Amino acid sequence: MLLAILFPFLSFFFRGKIFTAVICLILQLTLLGWLPAALWAVLSLQNARAEKRNQKLIKAIRETRR
Repeated sequence: MLLAILFPFLSFFFRGKIFTAVICLILQLTLLGWLPAALWAVLSLQNARAEKRNQKLIKAIRETRR
């Protein structure tokens, strides 16, 4: 989470979203764009974690129905 706040583009880069990381870096290079870039990275990270959690729950539900 700290990485997403301090270096938003690295957060995308380490998750394999190269094109998004480049766009975020361009946004981050502007003084006013750094805050939106950090918010974007944090929200994206939270959404990715929620998606992973949801997929895990779906898999568990499917296994219990068998």
